[in-house]
Amino acid sequence: MLKVSNRGLQMPASPIRKLVPYAEAAKRKGVKVFHLNIGQPDIETPKQCLDAVRHSDFKVLEYSHSAGNESYRRKLVQYYKKVGIDVTHEQIIITTGGSEAIIFGFMACMDAGDEVIIPEPFYANYNGFAVEAGVIVKPITSSIETGFALPPIEDFEKAITPKTKAIVVCNPNNPTGYLYSAVEMEVLKQIILKHNLYLFADEAYREFCYEGTHTSAMHLTGVEDNVILMDTISKRYSACGGRIGAFVTKNKALLDATMKFAQARLSPPSFAQILGEAAVDLPDDYFDTTKAEYKLRRDTIVKRLNNIPGVFCPNPGGAFYAMAKLPIDDSDKFCQWLLESFSYNGQTVMLAPATGFYSTPGLGKKEVRLAYVINCNAINAAMDCLEKALEEYPGKVGSL
Repeated sequence: MLKVSNRGLQMPASPIRKLVPYAEAAKRKGVKVFHLNIGQPDIETPKQCLDAVRHSDFKVLEYSHSAGNESYRRKLVQYYKKVGIDVTHEQIIITTGGSEAIIFGFMACMDAGDEVIIPEPFYANYNGFAVEAGVIVKPITSSIETGFALPPIEDFEKAITPKTKAIVVCNPNNPTGYLYSAVEMEVLKQIILKHNLYLFADEAYREFCYEGTHTSAMHLTGVEDNVILMDTISKRYSACGGRIGAFVTKNKALLDATMKFAQARLSPPSFAQILGEAAVDLPDDYFDTTKAEYKLRRDTIVKRLNNIPGVFCPNPGGAFYAMAKLPIDDSDKFCQWLLESFSYNGQTVMLAPATGFYSTPGLGKKEVRLAYVINCNAINAAMDCLEKALEEYPGKVGSL
């Protein structure tokens, strides 16, 4: 009998997408599902970006350079300059989504069996990328009680072994929405200097900071060879389907190694590079309206959640996610129950169980992630559903 690989067996299912069949079944029954489970914004992709694709004129859809179109990389240099990041177009490799940038980083920086430290809860697909690269994730737990602040430096020191090669930080964070401060980024700088580690910085949500300012890992001085920026246009310009990201570093040897992986996959998507290039020319105030809308949604959902008896939700400083602790026995069971067995006025809500965002077994059982990517009217209707569901759920714990 033919068998699949151990890697295939170890590859985790997406905690964000695994409940999709239950949502589809609910819809077939006529139930309206509010999707708070996935970071798919409803904000329109900028028209001028789509028009750049529509009006592109060429006779052959060719491969681009393996590093991406030089014109796009030069445009990104202008974009990064606006956010205080000084790089050249030769220090940028365009990738197929931010996901490929992360995979390239894991593959180029670490060997099978090496370890990477990631504060948890973390973006669930880091686990999958680690399996693909044969890398071992060593989690350091942050707490909902502290709003998921960076764990103490002592926790990092305890986790570091001779096999530790890197730390991953997502800032602002997915799934928690936590915005790491300049002081916390300096703590990470001291750790990577002391132990000669890479720092992978996932900055997909850079523009969406609601309190405080964003400190990029690329702003840190004296660690230019250590830092790898992993970026994407997906959330920034509401262009998730474009699948365009960027791998950025000043480490020449690492760039040379990563280029071999880029060449092996030939080139990133052509049409989305055109879209991304046009996005750099958007007015400087483009993000003001989008950011204000997300902040309004955040304030709405956090207030509604904390007004539900037994629910606690820290106020996220960035991105468009919130983590909430619910009075339930098991978040996986609860999220499935919402789709299989519950509706209120013909409606229900789809959430992401937090267990999939933790690497340590048993954590996240009472927590869920909510993506506030729908408008405020829809958020309020979804919270009405959630409040009613928590009254009826058979596995509720504590007093409501």
